[in-house]
Amino acid sequence: MNKTIPYLRFLLLCIFLQPVVASGQVPENAETGLKIGSPIDDLPPYIKLVSGFGERPDWSHDGRFLLFLDKPMGEVYEMELATGIVRPKTRHFNHYGFTRAMYLSNGDILLSGPRELFDPTDNAQRDKARDLTWLYVLDKSGETPPVPLNTLCAEGPAVSRNRMRIAWTHRDRQLPELGKNRAKLLMAEIVYEDGVPRLDNQREIFDSKQLPFTLGHASLETQSLVPPEDLKVTFAVYTINEGNNTDVYMVDSETGAYSTITNSPCCYDEPEGIFPDGLHTLVEHGSSETNAWPLLDLYKLKLDGSGEMQRLTHFRDYKGYKANQGVISDDGKYMAFQIGKDNTEPGVGFGFLIMDLEEAAKHLEGFKTYDD
Repeated sequence: MNKTIPYLRFLLLCIFLQPVVASGQVPENAETGLKIGSPIDDLPPYIKLVSGFGERPDWSHDGRFLLFLDKPMGEVYEMELATGIVRPKTRHFNHYGFTRAMYLSNGDILLSGPRELFDPTDNAQRDKARDLTWLYVLDKSGETPPVPLNTLCAEGPAVSRNRMRIAWTHRDRQLPELGKNRAKLLMAEIVYEDGVPRLDNQREIFDSKQLPFTLGHASLETQSLVPPEDLKVTFAVYTINEGNNTDVYMVDSETGAYSTITNSPCCYDEPEGIFPDGLHTLVEHGSSETNAWPLLDLYKLKLDGSGEMQRLTHFRDYKGYKANQGVISDDGKYMAFQIGKDNTEPGVGFGFLIMDLEEAAKHLEGFKTYDD
């Protein structure tokens, strides 16, 4: 199967979804040095706005569609990039909203969402909902309700782009019997019996007790399976040593051996979408010197432990904005990501964009070690 987005299709998409405000010189705040206005009004030529609403985009394997949520605990939609047509994927059954939606390698959709009703405007209930989400498989036909996999999932799962394999996290906030601030990473295959999906060969691949320090309340979060073998998993370790930083780690599911990919007490480094070469991952990177949720940009991070990364976006150059939740197309040529704003819940998006990585490479600086 051709896994590329033809460049002509991308150009048509860019014309169809061209920002309303033309790019130009953006004024800066004399005191902060930050640009005034929105980064959407001053996009470089290799980034195009795709949607003015929605969050957490995910690429279809052929590069023709983006799957996304309309809001936290919301509906799932699919956008056809060539036409801009948006189609609902979860309106044909009753549910309590979803926090994640990701394509499985066979085209079905892995969903994560709660089993009960929560008030999204109530902070305590919203936090509880994030901790008590369950995994489901939605058939790509869109004609039947999703099938529960009967496991809790903290935050989002990691999904293989090559095989029917997933990884996810259990935390003490879901399972108090684990003990305070403890978490485990799990892995399994999804198999079908008479057309009904279920988990098979479920196993524990990492226990936070292996770390030489105590985790904070946010704990661990599974991020990506590393191609092409999909045996290693990247994950985020939050609030290290009573601090406010976050680092990128990676574990080998077969041996249990883990490695520290970033070691940056100054900074927030959370892994996001993986590159198909298996040598790089996207990372949300920003300073974490204060307790405020950091304003982030997306970087391409080497997985060799050198800490070297290449800055891809400059959204935090604009007061109150950030770029996050980046994912890479299967051919490695395009990045979809969302625009975020200050003083909002982590992961909340206000529309998403596409970056042409080959064109961007002509304009970006190289890899270096950032200390912000």
